Amino acid sequence: MPGALPSEAQVAAWLKANPDFFERHPDLLAELAIPHVTGAAVSLVERQVGVLRERNVELRERLHGLLEVARENDLLFGKMRGLILALLEAASVPALASALEDELKSRFASEFISLMLFDADGLTGAAQSVTLQAAQEQVPGLVKGRQAIAGQLRAEELTFLFGHEGAQVKSCAVIPLHHGRALGLLAIGSASPEHFRTSMDTLFISFIGEVLARVLLPLLAPAATRQSA
Repeated sequence: MPGALPSEAQVAAWLKANPDFFERHPDLLAELAIPHVTGAAVSLVERQVGVLRERNVELRERLHGLLEVARENDLLFGKMRGLILALLEAASVPALASALEDELKSRFASEFISLMLFDADGLTGAAQSVTLQAAQEQVPGLVKGRQAIAGQLRAEELTFLFGHEGAQVKSCAVIPLHHGRALGLLAIGSASPEHFRTSMDTLFISFIGEVLARVLLPLLAPAATRQSA
């Protein structure tokens, strides 16, 4: 229709395409006002400054969050580095088990540690040996799986993994140790039912299991050779 006023959408689109309009017509800024949520009126420039200030606060909060994540990752990297170096220095299975327990308790504040190896006779110290058959009968789901799990287990499973300390464990993470064959299970327990949850990310504890299995296999090989001789 001739002489029809442009719609709000058309005005908004035109202003977006011509962002310098108010620079060429600064006198209009003095006449424009935008109602504030409090009922007061502010100029367009003041409102723009307010919007930019809000965006700046949001961006700073995002940056702060990213920096916090970076700091947490740095701390975690330092803990993982110390743990892996300690495992690599171990010259025997008992030394490996002892280093693993010490590092998990000191660096990661782990309360209960169980390193259970399948058919590894003659173990002393922090590691214990069970037959693969016994593990398959007592905790079949843990032995059959290849992925680390976290959460709450049944009382009989906790007793099998942690012995007399099983009654104190309210949540735990269980990492299958597998490299070419099933080597054992690493269980890390907590007295808090909320510490290990089924929804938690198991990336890092799975990585611990992968490193441990690769360090463990050559240490178990001499014992296996002696048994077959």
